[in-house]
Amino acid sequence: MNPRPARGAVLAFDFGEKRIGVAIGEIELAIPHALTVIAAEDNNSRFAAIAALIAEWRPVRLVVGVASHDDGAEHETGRLARRFGQRLAGRFGITVEFVDERLTSQTAEAALREGGARAGRRAAMLDAAAAAEILRTWFTTPPEKPV
Repeated sequence: MNPRPARGAVLAFDFGEKRIGVAIGEIELAIPHALTVIAAEDNNSRFAAIAALIAEWRPVRLVVGVASHDDGAEHETGRLARRFGQRLAGRFGITVEFVDERLTSQTAEAALREGGARAGRRAAMLDAAAAAEILRTWFTTPPEKPV
């Protein structure tokens, strides 16, 4: 198992079948920032957008949120997110870790609302804000087995 690096950038993903929210953060600072939302529908376009982000930010780790039900059982979207993470690891050769993303969208929406974001802006940035919550969770919890 690769231990977590002590420094470097981390990209986090809130995987969805229609959109993928992306956040960035530096390990040393442990402060996540919502970055963008990838809305491309086909996999080639999605992975091209991700490749551009990886080239720009040069992350040392990738983090993918995994959806689960309130009882902790993995949601079908969670299974797809794990598959997405495995593809990221295979395609980019960067270790991927998974984080339980339960309630991240609700937390992200509340934070956007508290920050004064209007409804249209909240909707546009929700997935990236959820990715930032996923990354915040990663910064504060022990790792699952990475891929």
